Amino acid sequence: MTAPPEADAPLDHGDVPFGCVDIGSNTTRLLVARVEEGRLRELMTQRAYTRLGKALRGGNGIPTEKIASETDVVATQVRHAREIGVERMTIVATAAIRKAANRDDLVRSIEEATGLTPRVLTDEEEARLAFLGASRTLTSPVEGSLAVVDVGGGSTEIAVGTLEGGVEWSESFSVGSGFLADAYLHSDPPAVRELNAVRQHASGCFEGLVTPPIERAVASGGSATALRRLAGAELSHDALERAIRVLATAPAAEVAERFELDIERVRLLPAGVLILEAITDSIGQALKIGNGGLREGCIIELAAEEAGV
Repeated sequence: MTAPPEADAPLDHGDVPFGCVDIGSNTTRLLVARVEEGRLRELMTQRAYTRLGKALRGGNGIPTEKIASETDVVATQVRHAREIGVERMTIVATAAIRKAANRDDLVRSIEEATGLTPRVLTDEEEARLAFLGASRTLTSPVEGSLAVVDVGGGSTEIAVGTLEGGVEWSESFSVGSGFLADAYLHSDPPAVRELNAVRQHASGCFEGLVTPPIERAVASGGSATALRRLAGAELSHDALERAIRVLATAPAAEVAERFELDIERVRLLPAGVLILEAITDSIGQALKIGNGGLREGCIIELAAEEAGV
C-alpha cells in the first residue's frame, strides 16, 4: 500500500488553501483547509444530502436526473472553493459511485462542469485516506497500532496501522448507514423489530472479524460525527445503547431539533449506530470519535504532493 507522507514532512503551506469534494452514498461534502505546521486549519465546509446510494438500489445505474443534480451540487461546491482562493483541489467518489455501472457518465458530467476529473476510489484507497485523515488529526499521540473505522452510507472501511508507517491492514465491508436504513427502517421512530433486523444484519457482517492487535480505535464518517452530540466522545457499547434508546423513542424531527442535527442524518443514524456497535463488539474495545477522515486525508495528500513529499 502507498505510504503516507512522513510524519515530520514540511507540509506547511501558509495561506495556500486546498479543497476536497467527497461524493458519498448519503452526502456530498466540501472541505477547504490550510495546512499550517503540519496541521489542518478548516476554512469552509459544506454538506448536501444527495442520497446517491438510495438512487442506485435498483441496480440500473445512476438515473439521468441524479447525474444532473449531483453535477450541480459538485459544481457549486467547487465554485465556492475557488471563490475563496483554492487552486489545488480534488474530487473523490466512494462506494456508491464505485459500484455504479454507469459511473463514467457521472465522472464525465462533473469533469465537463468543473474542469476536474473525479477520482473514483478503490476500497483500499478509501481506507488509506480515511486512516491518513484520522491519524493526522488526533488530539493526543498514540503509541503502537491505531484502527480507523470509517462508516459511510454504502460501505464501511476498517484500517489498522501506525502514524509512522501508515496502513498495514484494511478491509472493506459492503454495509453502510444508508443501505441498512433504506432496507429496514421504515417507521418514525424506528420500531424495535426494525432495529433488531438492522442489528442482526450488522452483526452478521462483522462476525468472525479478526484484525491485527489494536492499541487505540477511532471512528470517522457522518454517523460518528453526529454521535458526538448524542453519546459523547467515546463510543462504548453502553454509550451506543443510550443513543439507540434516544433514537427509538422520539420522532426524527424532535431528535434533530433537540441535538441540532440534520433530520436526514437522524433518520440514517440508527443504522450507523448499530454498525458501530457491531464493530466495537467484534474488536473488543470502544471507539473514540475522530476529528478527521477521508476529506482531511485528501487535503493532507494534496499538500504532500505540493511539497514534493
